[in-house]
Amino acid sequence: MNIYRAPLCGRNFEYFGEDPYLAGEAAKAYITGVQSEGVIATIKHFAANNQEWSRHHASSDIDERTLHEIYLPVFEKAVKEANVGAVMNSYNLLNGVHATEHKWLNIDLLRDTWGFKGILMSDWTSVYSAVGAANAGLDLEMPKGVFMNAGNLLPAIETGRVTEETINLKVQHILQTLIAYGLLDKEQQDRTIALDNPFSRRTALDLAREGVVLLKNTGNLLPLKGRTAVMGPNADRIPTGGGSGFVSPFSTVSVSQGLKGLQNKNTLLLTDDVIYDDIVAEFYTDSTRQTKGFVASYFKNKTLSGQPEVIRTEPSIDYDWKDGAPLDGFPVDGFSVRWTANYRSEVAGQLKLHIGGDDGYRLFVNDERVTGDWGNHSYSGREVELSVEANKEYRFRIEFYDNISSAIIRFNAYKLNEEKLRQGLAKVDNVVFCTGFNSNTEGEGFDRPFALAHYQELFIKKIASMHPNLVVVLNAGGGVDFTPWHEAAKAILMAWYPGQEGGQAIAEILTGKISPSGKLPISIERKWRIIRFMEAIMRTCAQRLNV
Repeated sequence: MNIYRAPLCGRNFEYFGEDPYLAGEAAKAYITGVQSEGVIATIKHFAANNQEWSRHHASSDIDERTLHEIYLPVFEKAVKEANVGAVMNSYNLLNGVHATEHKWLNIDLLRDTWGFKGILMSDWTSVYSAVGAANAGLDLEMPKGVFMNAGNLLPAIETGRVTEETINLKVQHILQTLIAYGLLDKEQQDRTIALDNPFSRRTALDLAREGVVLLKNTGNLLPLKGRTAVMGPNADRIPTGGGSGFVSPFSTVSVSQGLKGLQNKNTLLLTDDVIYDDIVAEFYTDSTRQTKGFVASYFKNKTLSGQPEVIRTEPSIDYDWKDGAPLDGFPVDGFSVRWTANYRSEVAGQLKLHIGGDDGYRLFVNDERVTGDWGNHSYSGREVELSVEANKEYRFRIEFYDNISSAIIRFNAYKLNEEKLRQGLAKVDNVVFCTGFNSNTEGEGFDRPFALAHYQELFIKKIASMHPNLVVVLNAGGGVDFTPWHEAAKAILMAWYPGQEGGQAIAEILTGKISPSGKLPISIERKWRIIRFMEAIMRTCAQRLNV
């Protein structure tokens, strides 16, 4: 329920837009519907959570008028008009004070001014002290009592830093809410409803149909006429945002499946598995090209320092060690691995490289870092394109470390089959290119760039140079930089993250079975510098007005 403020925020896809009134009305209707079924709705993240970068440490510094005009109305409406049952504090600080320790926010405003009677809980691991959170109105620390536990709170009660009345109020808030919704009196799962509910599937399709926005349609290219090629990294999957908002549906319909279902004979699949060849088997341990595979060096530390404990040759890099050790005698956490290999192609071409991991990973080619995500985090992935010259040696180095908990590392390499691409494009009247972000590149815990991945921008231009009728279907949780490539496409659909039936809805719009009716709930900047320019204007105005 946070307000969309800038396109870089990793969790924009979970928000209702930039307009406080629109967001408030959507939230009120959603909460009313959920709670009418005897389910407690929880609104988050209270308050002013508008970036994911450094979310445990960043302070949203906002004057009170701006808070009440932009950031708080949606929460106020949820409490006062929808009678929401639970509120979740955010990770960030508000004007220098953590939300879970913010008395003005949680007691003076939420309880005393708005009249909230429900449960106030923390976000997962967003509590930073026991006494501060207890006295600032927090009822429940999630996912467990790291700070708010008997060991910390009993001494605070005995010394008078926390009163017994404060604890009693927390118990009251939790119990009265559970009782009000009957959670102590009945089983929560309604077993008369199928897990894969047909009604839910129809609802998902209707939502997807109504959400897609037509941004461009030069020459009325849409609806599609004639034979169509469907391609792009998101053509044969339903992308979603990442983090706690990620779910795994019972089934999905991708754009390629949707188009095949509606016009089977007039749809040609040029998806990545068709036009890219897997070349991992063409990597060698060194330039002599005697042994295929990667040289793997395993270290019993996170820093790849000292001498490796184990050195061996491995045919590929695709490991999910979960919470276990990578090898016998190694720790389950706090280890690192380096892989090296050489690649040489007899002909020039374009490679697509994918690397992903939990925790840190980075990819070097000829000792130059080309991509990575070197830090402590859940699984994320990166993709880049690499142009290779004929008969030139390319040295690859993949580095990985595990911090704690699960350990995953994957590396894949593919080469574009130009002949398959040319032959396919020559057979069709239109090209639908599905691209954008996904749960690895837009999600909780990290912010994203304004622009698409550079290789995606280049590929859009490449396809446009080979075929005149290009449609781009874009998946993103917010605005992107259209300027490098929008002129190359005759039609553009903003598909957001359309859910399990999204491919069917998009196919129906592309073929004219239904008309696109979605509207943008956000403004999309032409360039990122416009946002910075507007910020500079507001700062200058504030200085002149002495605000």
